[in-house]
Amino acid sequence: MAHPLHSVDLYPVLMKLIMIVLAETADNVAPATSRQALAASAAIAQLLGFTVYPIVVAAGCTDTALSHIPPQPPDTPGIWLGYPPPRDRYDAIYTEALTKGIRLLNTPAEHQRAQDFDQAYPQLVGLTPESIVISRLADCEAAIAHLGLPLFVRGAVESGKPNGWNACVATTAEQVQQLVAPLLTRAESGLPGRVLLRQLVKLRHSRVAANGFPLGREFRVFIYRQRILSYGYYWHGDDPGKFLSVPEEEAMSAIALEAAWRIQVPYVAVDVGQLIDGSWTVIETGDPQFSSVTQVPLIHFWHELGEQLRSRAITQSS
Repeated sequence: MAHPLHSVDLYPVLMKLIMIVLAETADNVAPATSRQALAASAAIAQLLGFTVYPIVVAAGCTDTALSHIPPQPPDTPGIWLGYPPPRDRYDAIYTEALTKGIRLLNTPAEHQRAQDFDQAYPQLVGLTPESIVISRLADCEAAIAHLGLPLFVRGAVESGKPNGWNACVATTAEQVQQLVAPLLTRAESGLPGRVLLRQLVKLRHSRVAANGFPLGREFRVFIYRQRILSYGYYWHGDDPGKFLSVPEEEAMSAIALEAAWRIQVPYVAVDVGQLIDGSWTVIETGDPQFSSVTQVPLIHFWHELGEQLRSRAITQSS
């Protein structure tokens, strides 16, 4: 006898039960491109059968962000579509979701490990450019002595790539300090005041952005429990580099899966880039709940995530 969850008639119902999508409301997310991408992703999720609820945060509102959501069966998987939140906000939404029976795919600790690259880095040594984490301006000198110059300078959560080459690459000790100083002060705005100084590697590229940053051959890979859901070329626009041969796709996938396995985060985005010599390196990791989808095919992504969750539901109910 077929398992009841395999019934064709029950499939749309099951899709609604296997996961709740919590979508950030447009007024709370910036910039406009991020709002549009989030809206498109949520719309496709709903089209494919997922139940989508907004995260409501309104000025003067005393209700909690998820107060409008009816109780769900205990441990219903949930995913938050939004812009990277401060750590305490993720904790609050995660906790509130649990009171509704919804368990986000990543716990607060797992979210932080994926999102804060200084936490992920120790597990990624050998897969990513050598880096040193600093929390004081005085630490720059020793880091430079060990890593050499030039250096790629980035915050624990995000890099300055969108602002151009000079916003994240330092060729002198003075430039290192100039880039590090403002990043260390970000703790006051809710972002970790930690900085990674990274050996600069050269990626294959065929385009350069208007701000001078070379658009390296990078891909964002979305992984759930060691299964690749989908991937897409990192940069917007047409680029011959976004097409991979079978051996290239296999090599890229292998390093992304290795990174995901090492940091032990169930739901993770891994950015992978191809070096000049054709090998692959991990650029960074992130929590896909707050990662730009760039050129990731959304229909394929949501379908694969649904299939993975459906398979787990079948296994757990057997």
